[in-house]
Amino acid sequence: MFKNIGCYLLIVFFFFMGCADEQNLTFEEKTLEADRCDICARIRLSYPEALGESKISNAINTALSEEIIETLHFDDELEISTVEDAIASFKKAYQKMQSSFADEVLGWEVEIDAIIMYEGPQLITIGVESFLLTGGAHGFTKTHVLNFDKIRGIEIEGTELIDNIEGFIKLAESKFRQQEGVPMNGGINDSGFMFPNNRFRLANNLGYCSEGVQLIYNQYEVSSYADGPIILTLPFSEINQFLNFIVID
Repeated sequence: MFKNIGCYLLIVFFFFMGCADEQNLTFEEKTLEADRCDICARIRLSYPEALGESKISNAINTALSEEIIETLHFDDELEISTVEDAIASFKKAYQKMQSSFADEVLGWEVEIDAIIMYEGPQLITIGVESFLLTGGAHGFTKTHVLNFDKIRGIEIEGTELIDNIEGFIKLAESKFRQQEGVPMNGGINDSGFMFPNNRFRLANNLGYCSEGVQLIYNQYEVSSYADGPIILTLPFSEINQFLNFIVID
């Protein structure tokens, strides 16, 4: 009987090892650049492309393409389905603006850099930083964090990383106040922040990185443009108890 159990466990072990091997992802860096000039529509894209036809690879590539398309798409009348079409849409929108306001329009510029922030057996997090300048005094930079469940092969929301949301928020607020010099016994906006209803909330973008869970507050999210983005990193050793995907340092 024990011999049979041992054989069964060995089969289960190799089954899960095989599943784990299937989830090891290989990426190829893709770089696209167009129109390096002073007065034109300058475009530079750099992002990882997951190789293979697995469910998770397709989910990652689809999400990244959609992110790039959303940034570049300036013509609501066009149905854009590829990054190449989005680039053409951006250029066309600039040319249309330049033809109407030739003496006023300077060059447009977009830069998108996507990097793998974290990859583990169950989870992968990709950060997409974009800079967009389409006139005005300055451009706008933002970071969007994409999280993927490698086992299920789907994109998930940042809040799905968290099991105990109440405990996580409480700890995150304490760490935020310490980092930003906000007194523990005062309102969260007493130091100039702009949290809705004067109540702390998690960043719109959060995900795993090598040091822990990173909360990225983009410009205008809870502070002014001049303050720049606010990044809060919570070490795994302090927050594993609140997470769905535990990481041992």
